[in-house]
Amino acid sequence: MNVGFFFLGAHFRDTGESFMSQVIPEESLEAKPNEAKPPETKPVETKTQRIERLKRSKNAWDHFDEIQQFARSGFDSIPPEWLGTYFRSWGVYTQGDGVGVIGGKNGEGKALPFFMVRIRIPNGLMRSEQVRTIATLAEKYGQGVADITVRQNIQLHWVTIESLPDVLQSLWNVGLTTTGACGDVARNITGCPLAGLDGDEIIDTSPLALQIDRELGGNSEFYNLPRKFKISITGCRHWCSYPEINDIGLTATTRRRAGKSEVGFTLRVGGGLSTNPHLAVALDAFIKPDQVIPVVRGVAEIFRASEVLRVSREKARLKFLFLEHGWTADAFLAELQRHIGFSLDPGEREEIPADIHRDHVGVHAQKQPGLVYVGASVLRGRITPQQLNLAADLADRYADGHVRNTVMQNLLIVNVRKESASLVADALTLAGLPVQASVFARGTISCTGSEFCKLALTETKSFARWLTEELEERLPAFEEQLKLHITGCPNSCGQHWIADIGIEGKKIKQNGKMVDAYYFCVGGSVGQFAGIARPVGYRCTADTVPDAIERLLEGFNTRREGNENLRQFFGRHTNEELRALLAGTFVGAVERDISLGPVPHGVEG
Repeated sequence: MNVGFFFLGAHFRDTGESFMSQVIPEESLEAKPNEAKPPETKPVETKTQRIERLKRSKNAWDHFDEIQQFARSGFDSIPPEWLGTYFRSWGVYTQGDGVGVIGGKNGEGKALPFFMVRIRIPNGLMRSEQVRTIATLAEKYGQGVADITVRQNIQLHWVTIESLPDVLQSLWNVGLTTTGACGDVARNITGCPLAGLDGDEIIDTSPLALQIDRELGGNSEFYNLPRKFKISITGCRHWCSYPEINDIGLTATTRRRAGKSEVGFTLRVGGGLSTNPHLAVALDAFIKPDQVIPVVRGVAEIFRASEVLRVSREKARLKFLFLEHGWTADAFLAELQRHIGFSLDPGEREEIPADIHRDHVGVHAQKQPGLVYVGASVLRGRITPQQLNLAADLADRYADGHVRNTVMQNLLIVNVRKESASLVADALTLAGLPVQASVFARGTISCTGSEFCKLALTETKSFARWLTEELEERLPAFEEQLKLHITGCPNSCGQHWIADIGIEGKKIKQNGKMVDAYYFCVGGSVGQFAGIARPVGYRCTADTVPDAIERLLEGFNTRREGNENLRQFFGRHTNEELRALLAGTFVGAVERDISLGPVPHGVEG
């Protein structure tokens, strides 16, 4: 029995009134010819529905003229649909007020009349003139701030609407663009920064990376995807561009046919981090080099056509086909082959790298005789116009004018003459870009944080510098390779899920005030032992993070067995044991996802 109807019926029996006369008055049972019907209530449009409607109604890439008009009329003339949606596909976001998400409402902080502008740099490849242009723009319009991101982009900050057209035009003049660096589009194509230089690589994939970029980047066919779409392709044996966390990850491999070796690729799909981390699924397919473009297009078309991924912004990434909609590797492969119109050869066994600690820092020989590359550590990815100009000058003077950046937020000068390597290294180090750096400086990654990001809970860039300096002073002899990733909110823009030690920003109340805090995850990895870092139930205030990491690493030094690395050490200890090392005593677990409200998916580089 319907309980609600039961009580309604009881009420009407007690009062002696007719049930129908109370629910539908008798005079309403017959329509009156001249009586107006009450207005219909329109369903409330959700945020997801609104964004989908806006994307369908306009491709913002076709409307640079509107951006120019906003520049003439000022910030207040910009309509909400541009600030919240259309600018994003241009690689442009409004900048936060320095407080982060807690300064606003509905999961997003307050915005200033300034923009973050993300420059798309496929495979991290730059020419010296491009580096100088970025330096000039950072100096002229960005208050001297530029950040290398975890997707080999470079971000500017403090850009005004009045200067935005000049920023975009200046980048176009040297062959750079911001188009597709943000938004529901194919993001920057990442790859090994040593493509074409590494003597141990299987194939130079930089031409393919650039071809994929031309195929999808700024292509109106792929303007309206359900969410961001990330692609990595590498020919190196170390997978330093992390194919496992991309929507498409292509890794070079070889096979024998008719007594000859043939190069191709393994294809992984559906990787991603954020609040629901998922490692990409390998398909049973061998992708020939001339099949790469149609295959990449095919995966993008499957993603574009998926209506189930347009229902919720929180569950709109390709990985959710596997996480929530029952797709398998075989099902995806079958659908892919239907889209591209031909069958793919079965996959080949590949050599998966054991551990991924490749920051490209230092002086190393290239496969070209007499040439080396010089890799500088860019702590937290923050680089100044002066440092960028110096890198460009050194590249012109001692090399062939080429500079590259990495997913670990570092900078390389390539094709340096061997006899000039020490001059280049000394000049970079003197300018604050050390070529010989501590394991902490080399392994620390940080997201944008609340300094500029409206979604962040904690400040990360200054914190990363302070934390690194503290650890260098406390543990000067520590030499184990370490990936220490800092992210300012659950969105994992700092990729804490694949770090040895990943710390996730939180807010907690201390002495009546909300302060920055971090939650610890450990043991993340990619490659042969790929796995998502374990939340261990320990959280502490930001100012005590160095104490916790010092205790943890001292525990590793004294308790490690043989030559085990951090990942192996963490793997054989329980969460309770690791919490005890972090806290200095046995403590109970705390919940990880205590937050101030829903936080939308982030703006990772």
